[in-house]
Amino acid sequence: MIKKNFLTLLLILILVACGSKEEVIEIEKGVSLELANYRKEVLSIVNYKLEFRVPRDFNQRIQALEDLSFNLSDNTKDLQLDFKESLDHLKGIIVNGVSQDLAIENEHIVLKKENLKKGFNRVELNFFAGESSLNRKEDFLYTLFVPDRARTAFPVFDQPNLKATFELTLDLPEDWSAIANGPIYTATIKDGRKTYEFQKSDLISTYLFSFVAGEFESITRSVAGREMTMLHRETDEEKVKRNIDFIFYLHGASLQWLEQYTGIKYPFKKFDFALIPSFQYGGMEHVGAIQYRASSLFLDEDPSQSRLLGRASLIAHETAHMWFGNLVTMDWFNDVWTKEVFANFMAAKMVNPSFPTIDHELNFLVRHYPSAYGVDRTKGANPIRQYLPNLKEAGQMYGPIIYNKAPIMMRQLEKLVGEDKFQEGMREYLSAFSNRNATWPDLIDILDQKTTTDLKEWSEVWVNTPGRPDFSLSVKKEEQNVVAALYQNDPKSDRVWPQSLKMKLYNLQQQSIKESTINSGGEPFELKMDSNWEFFEALVNSDGMGYGLFPPAYQLVQSRWSALSDLEKGTLIVNLYENLIEPENYGKEGQYTPEQYVGLIKWMVVKEKNQLILNLVLGQLNTVYWNLLTPDQRNRISPDLERTLFHAMNDLTEDPAIKKTFFNAFRNVSISKVNLDRLYNIWKTGPGPIQGLRLSENDKTSLAGQLAIKMPDRAGEIIHEQLTRISNPDRKKRFEFLMPAMSSDVAERDTFFESLKDEKNRETESWVLAGLGFLHHPLRQESSLKYVMPSLELLQEIQITGDIFFPSRWLGQTLGRYNQEEVTEIIDDFLAANPNYSEQLAMKVRQSGDMALRSSQVLKKLSLLQNQ
Repeated sequence: MIKKNFLTLLLILILVACGSKEEVIEIEKGVSLELANYRKEVLSIVNYKLEFRVPRDFNQRIQALEDLSFNLSDNTKDLQLDFKESLDHLKGIIVNGVSQDLAIENEHIVLKKENLKKGFNRVELNFFAGESSLNRKEDFLYTLFVPDRARTAFPVFDQPNLKATFELTLDLPEDWSAIANGPIYTATIKDGRKTYEFQKSDLISTYLFSFVAGEFESITRSVAGREMTMLHRETDEEKVKRNIDFIFYLHGASLQWLEQYTGIKYPFKKFDFALIPSFQYGGMEHVGAIQYRASSLFLDEDPSQSRLLGRASLIAHETAHMWFGNLVTMDWFNDVWTKEVFANFMAAKMVNPSFPTIDHELNFLVRHYPSAYGVDRTKGANPIRQYLPNLKEAGQMYGPIIYNKAPIMMRQLEKLVGEDKFQEGMREYLSAFSNRNATWPDLIDILDQKTTTDLKEWSEVWVNTPGRPDFSLSVKKEEQNVVAALYQNDPKSDRVWPQSLKMKLYNLQQQSIKESTINSGGEPFELKMDSNWEFFEALVNSDGMGYGLFPPAYQLVQSRWSALSDLEKGTLIVNLYENLIEPENYGKEGQYTPEQYVGLIKWMVVKEKNQLILNLVLGQLNTVYWNLLTPDQRNRISPDLERTLFHAMNDLTEDPAIKKTFFNAFRNVSISKVNLDRLYNIWKTGPGPIQGLRLSENDKTSLAGQLAIKMPDRAGEIIHEQLTRISNPDRKKRFEFLMPAMSSDVAERDTFFESLKDEKNRETESWVLAGLGFLHHPLRQESSLKYVMPSLELLQEIQITGDIFFPSRWLGQTLGRYNQEEVTEIIDDFLAANPNYSEQLAMKVRQSGDMALRSSQVLKKLSLLQNQ
């Protein structure tokens, strides 16, 4: 009996020991899903009391204090606190009154279990703030912590599902201003220093904690009963005056729309925003302290419709995040797309009242479809929802699929459920998860109750898999009838993409029209007509709702252009371009060549007046011209193309915004001596005889950069004179940074590229991206090809040190303008030599290299066809 009890006890001890071993959370870099799940289970009521002392001397470090408190339900294990900095930043740690040895292990401060207790815990930390995500300049700084970069600035439980409150104190130079998540509680000045104490913030995720401080102008307005403060650094008073009223109006209109749609009043204590020069993104939705790229809101004179709509959409997007993302937050960053899709989807609805004359269906089409297709057609296509084992890789979740494809998916979902039921579901979702975290399946569970369709099955295709379907149209005769059949095919699998779209048929004999609504699924859609419909033209996806590659109809441009609606023109143009860049299409009957397509664009820009369509086709023109034509072809067609664009700018419109749109296209494609001289004279002395063309300082700066590339013998003169013309100090610093990249001296450009290998020279990412654009301009690619492999080799470091969009934008500026097969070989060689390379980054490489691959294949196919 004793022996049996002893063996039983021994077995229990072994099992307990094994269980304990299994429950140990590995200390690994980043924030693993395992660690996040554990901390979510044991932590609650988290509060950060933070103080940052920012010295006036840029070379002195920022001293910081932190008083962290939390409730802990299990003190049997060590607790990891995230801090991605070197040990020399850490000066002291006291856990519940006990001093702890200073140590950082794999980006974590390990709070020892013997110093922790069940219930309330207090951790005091004395440290130097990490500055990689404080974006510190000599006279201002701003935090940017999405997705997991709060841990680079201060010790924190850096995961979205551990919402916390923040109490912030900033000790700043006397002439600095600041905003943060909470309202200002006190502001005192003493001994040349200003101290701001902010009220305790609302309950927010760590990536949303934020402050902006520096030499800013502050403007406060009351809009629809709500007080808002804007910080900015713009020195052009006319520009500020021209934009400011509408900026405040758009914020107020967005808030009112969202309160009405959601049935929830603005859920936070305050609403301010800051306009920051060279900000990494268009905007960032920090609670009560939104940050914007200044140039996205302060528009130059005569902005295009696209720019005006872009600003309104950006403001609507960031404001929508207050509900979708901030009030209800994704549980883990694999669902980061949910906050972005809601913001973009809602923004598309919200801008409508402020622009009553705009075709908003067309605007949705041109804003979302080309960008989504730009990823989904590639070998690196990713699903909307992705697996994320560690937050250190969360930045790679972002991209056109979540910003552009997801709103398309959501629009299909709304149509499937019905607008009223969809809104009802959104309200239930926001109410159920207010101040909490949610997943995509949580929303699907709510919406699934409002439709007979199996939304889980529907979501499996649209959300959890990448790519797009192909559509084909066949025609056959059956006795006295003509049958048009639309087939859906997925080139990558046997998936079916359930979706709603329309198809329009134009009878060539009777001049009559048929339009049919199609619910596309597994079976082909068949439209039966009488024998009079033997000859017709078809516009598939005539309502712009469908998603996929549709049959081209090049002939419709010239045969029916004036009869098409603006939306039909838009969907036609998008589809023509998608077919143009499919190498497999060349050799098929009716397929246009790139030269023929440029001719079609010339025809369209002379006829068309809609700004959104003009921007769409001129954007296509820039890609076709530089990617799908050989140098000989460009030289052959450029005189007439330049002549057409100049004529359109000078003679066909009096609208200054459209005139500037044509001017930018003319500037981008001009390579002939006569028109380069003309552009040089415009830059030197002004528009001259071009009536109604007004060029801002930014326009002149962009023109100078183009001329430096295209007129290398005058590059030095142009660059140095333009520097003297720039009045704004922030824009002057930017231009000084870019001067070596603009230079006609290859050695200077080589030195500039080498400098980018140093992290400190990549701090202002938008400047770096502009510099890469100059290095890799198509006219310089003979000398810039050598930068491609080193750029790929830098990518992992850029992903670690840069912000979320930097890796893909670095790749886009590096790879996106090439059409040589050699570039695709470099990409293949790089990935083959790195078989264990990050899957997420490898996808980004494939996505960014897709145009080089397609362009080289199209040019090769055309060459073969010409030689047959």
